[in-house]
Amino acid sequence: MHIHGKAALVIVDMQQGINHPQLGRRNNPEAEQRMLALLNAWRETGRTVIHVRHFSRSPDSVFWPKQSGVEFQPAFLPWDGEGELHKQVPDAFCHSALEGWLRADGINQLVIVGVITNNSVESTARTGGNLGFEVIVPHDACYTFDGADFFGHPRSAEQIHAMSLANLHGEYAQVLATEEILQAVT
Repeated sequence: MHIHGKAALVIVDMQQGINHPQLGRRNNPEAEQRMLALLNAWRETGRTVIHVRHFSRSPDSVFWPKQSGVEFQPAFLPWDGEGELHKQVPDAFCHSALEGWLRADGINQLVIVGVITNNSVESTARTGGNLGFEVIVPHDACYTFDGADFFGHPRSAEQIHAMSLANLHGEYAQVLATEEILQAVT
């Protein structure tokens, strides 16, 4: 496992709204600590950090632009010089400058963290893989919420998270533990 000097850390939707109780029970309670450990490692080694923020088109969304939920969580505020990307769909590559920024900087390896595993994280990782980027998703630095499958059967956040990661691993991305990535960042 090798993390390139030019690998980019893409932090997806770590906004205040994701903590809203209406979203229900989640998994990976340590995910924020893992994300911050990666963010610190990226900052210490001068690698590229890109913060993605969702602006919903739906007024009942926790990411509706006209309220505080759309703002970054305080621990995840971008530093000067770090990329900040706005999106209106789950996929951070769709209708955005992300691919162009990465290609212009000669970046071909991405580590994607954040929320929600089976939504914005998965769709961004899939597109990254399809575009030929080497995508890494740390399974313990993203999370999701309890939900129901297509047929209405209740599924735990852990089940949904595991299935989403299985969708990605080996085809669109490599799924690893944060610790493996941190050990490779030098």
